[in-house]
Amino acid sequence: MALDKTRVVVALSGGVDSSVAAYLLSKKGYDVIGVFMKNWHDESVTISKECPWLEDSYDAMIVSEKLSIPFQTVDLSIDYQKKIVDYMFNEYEKGNTPNPDVLCNREIKFDIFLKIAMKLGADFIATGHYCRVKKITKNNEDVFRLLEGKDKEKDQSYFLCQLSQNQLSKTLFPLGELTKKEVRLIAKEQGLITAEKKDSQGLCFIGKVKLPDFLQQKLKPKKGKIVKILSKNKMYFDKDLENFSSENLTLVSKPFKYNIEDGHCIGYHSGAHFFTVGQRKGLAVGGTKDPLFVLGTDVKKNVIYVGEGKNHPGLFRKSLFINAEDFHFVREDFFLNKKGTFKIKARIRYRQQLQQALFLFVDKGVFLIFENKQSAITKGQFAALYNGQELVGSGVIS
Repeated sequence: MALDKTRVVVALSGGVDSSVAAYLLSKKGYDVIGVFMKNWHDESVTISKECPWLEDSYDAMIVSEKLSIPFQTVDLSIDYQKKIVDYMFNEYEKGNTPNPDVLCNREIKFDIFLKIAMKLGADFIATGHYCRVKKITKNNEDVFRLLEGKDKEKDQSYFLCQLSQNQLSKTLFPLGELTKKEVRLIAKEQGLITAEKKDSQGLCFIGKVKLPDFLQQKLKPKKGKIVKILSKNKMYFDKDLENFSSENLTLVSKPFKYNIEDGHCIGYHSGAHFFTVGQRKGLAVGGTKDPLFVLGTDVKKNVIYVGEGKNHPGLFRKSLFINAEDFHFVREDFFLNKKGTFKIKARIRYRQQLQQALFLFVDKGVFLIFENKQSAITKGQFAALYNGQELVGSGVIS
């Protein structure tokens, strides 16, 4: 197919990254269409001047006019509510900490939006993510590699850790070889209205959110105790890997379980489901030498357990477990014929430096055993696995 006939639908968010992505594709001669996704209507829980969707859609439209490309808006708010928001509420209610941005990419942008783009005659969709896709041939089949972006400070491969080979085969990332500084310079040179616009923060396509207000739409405040656990409580923190038996790995991979009797009450909170492991802000308890961090939550008893200082041993674990049904292969061929444990790199949150780890398949799932203990391994978050710069798989931490 000739390049001038190759149609690309760009997910225009109203920000500088997607604007430049659209420009670069237009410059290369692609048949580009800009589409803005309207995923949220309720502005009562957003900080209005930070990321109102109406302003974003207007900026996306102005960019499209500047680039002389067709533009339209699609309303995906019903799907977003069902697939992302309801999931968030359910996970927080269970005491887990979901990552809506990873799910938004998997369920909305690279699924529903992709299908809409195909109906518009698209050969590809494109986004402003800082990452790369490279096609290789292996055993006479096309394989798509998801690689980190050139700009290590902006690399967003983590947020795409749940994408499939089919989704990657239909996606372009025009910013993968650029730095953020270069992107802003291009936008300024081309006179794009988004050139100096601040990056949006918060939930995917909702904007910067007052998370407690957002969650309180369905999860009601409920007063409970904040219990402080002393770091000298050795019975919890001496777990280590003597061997790689399933029993021992299961022991060290589980979150620490506390009881109220293990510490003392130092204050009260408004609901255990509003807090997550590793959280520092929002506790509203003073009088300690070092900041307090959430070590664990018990949503059934409505208790938060905290420890003093970022080096509290209750924050650190050596291993984590991912249930088989929650593990996702980006490159299934990479894992074929792997036996026993093998080396891999992993991150358990966005922007974390890649960590050396061992990977082990067992009957019911996957163990990740880290070279160094990790702080705030959080149930419900995603662990992303890398082979060098390539993201090869991911899973929900259990």
